Amino acid sequence: MAKGTHCLGVDIGSSSVKICELDSRQDDLHLQNFDYTTLPNEAIVDGELMNATAVGDAISTLLDRNDVRRQETALSVSGNTVIIKKITLPLMTQEELEESIQWEAEQFIPFEIEDVYVGFEVLAPRTEQGQMDVVLVAAKKELINDYVEVCRQNDLEPLVVDVDPFAVQNMYEVNYGFQGQETVNLLDMGNSVISINIVRDGITSFTRDLSLGGANITEEISRRLNITYDEAEIYKMGGNPDKERGRSLREDSVVPDTAGAGDAVVPQEVEDIIQEQADEIADQLEESLDFFAATAADSHIDQNIVTGGTGAIPSLRRIIASKTGVDTELANPFRSIQYDERDFPPERIHELKPIAGVAVGLALRRTDES
Repeated sequence: MAKGTHCLGVDIGSSSVKICELDSRQDDLHLQNFDYTTLPNEAIVDGELMNATAVGDAISTLLDRNDVRRQETALSVSGNTVIIKKITLPLMTQEELEESIQWEAEQFIPFEIEDVYVGFEVLAPRTEQGQMDVVLVAAKKELINDYVEVCRQNDLEPLVVDVDPFAVQNMYEVNYGFQGQETVNLLDMGNSVISINIVRDGITSFTRDLSLGGANITEEISRRLNITYDEAEIYKMGGNPDKERGRSLREDSVVPDTAGAGDAVVPQEVEDIIQEQADEIADQLEESLDFFAATAADSHIDQNIVTGGTGAIPSLRRIIASKTGVDTELANPFRSIQYDERDFPPERIHELKPIAGVAVGLALRRTDES
């Protein structure tokens, strides 16, 4: 983080677009801008842009509303066409790896190699064994090109394309730091995908995406109560649709953990549905952790750290903690970032922190990175 200026972080999620601008001043990070706007339902499906016009309009709205002048941009992608694999290769130089990575990748990804962009990072060279661990990332060129194009149409210059789990990892490292021998399970719980990234001593040990999220809860509430998706979303987050008429909400419209108190009226049936769906999410998470335990020499996890709008649901975090037997905490992506409380009052930061993990991680990237 010593060179270059910060990129504009643009997080294009399945239900909203977020932007984040950071500046470095001496040894401190300062928050310049953070904002989000919702997307129409199914504008993005499985990470793919189904309604590029709506996404482009959302980006334009955020740039204009916040008078953003920074053009250099960091993006991230997720979904079924993004592959993350931890592989073991013979020890070789960076130059040799760059020459051979396309052939190596071909053995591990289910797509034609000419149809994907490939990235990699050497994690842990093991000189004694003549081997090294490498994280391999591959994404469909069509997917990347769509994301890049929608930004360029708004006069942005994408310099970095990341993946959501690693953006969250960067956010966590800057705000909390990784302690020696500590194992943290970073859970990014979005509207349609839950990303698992288990990090030991600062190095990724296991990643997996679960194709479920907050939308599953909202859709079930909508179906069983025979109400609209937007009304169901308000109920899910502890609000009262009668008091929210005219607002279009998705998973990013988070509320403090105390939501549901006071004049908010949440039917018992909604509580029951949330409980059922949260149990299902926790069960699938538990299955993934069991798989990790079966394949890892040391499967102990010290803490679950949650980001994403779905993670703002307190009962879900409680159920995850109970089923995994691991303390589960909602991350604060602004924990070590300075901000002016006139621009970002504490209650605004409290509202934003569940949804800010990926965007902050992207805004940490520098213009001189590849």
